[in-house]
Amino acid sequence: MREDVVFKGSRDGLQLVFNEAVEFDIVMEQIKAKLESAVNFFTKGTIVQMSSDLTGFTQDQQLELIHLFKNYGITLKEPPAEQPGNPSSSGLPSVETELAQTLVVTRTLRGGQEIVHNGSVIIMGDVNPGAKVTAGGDIIVHGACRGIVHAGFSGNMDASITAERLLASQIRIANLISRAPDNLDKPERVETARIKDGIIVIGPAN
Repeated sequence: MREDVVFKGSRDGLQLVFNEAVEFDIVMEQIKAKLESAVNFFTKGTIVQMSSDLTGFTQDQQLELIHLFKNYGITLKEPPAEQPGNPSSSGLPSVETELAQTLVVTRTLRGGQEIVHNGSVIIMGDVNPGAKVTAGGDIIVHGACRGIVHAGFSGNMDASITAERLLASQIRIANLISRAPDNLDKPERVETARIKDGIIVIGPAN
């Protein structure tokens, strides 16, 4: 079988290199085969860095890939936003490049922990009281969100915050501030906070 997926060792640890021209299903099939054949090689907590970012995949495909590695106790990490040969005039990644990046955090955030990212952020776990997530794009929490969440911090009024249990102590989108209702103890469905008519409203996720 042709190898379109390769794990390479580097000074920074393991790197996942894959053929971006190959269909996602084929990439997943080869990754599964390699993970299964090396199940005793990977230790819990291993971090594998992607050779390319995940923006070429749909959100569902990204989550499927993240879950696959998580099942083996492996954290999948995207490459740094700044790529050699593509610096902006200031030496920092351009806004367009940063917003194209999605940071996936495969753990629960405990009180006192903070995530700040210029693009969108996906949390594969809870955001506990005292934790804070700040994103230039959207925030998606696959769990309970009880901390402080700030989407669109650079003024992006189209940003949104979605969680399975949206119970945040403070909700911020762009320059607007709100919070989840006090009587919203156990939401029965995934909900999204977004700006509508100049205020933050919470409703069923699309």
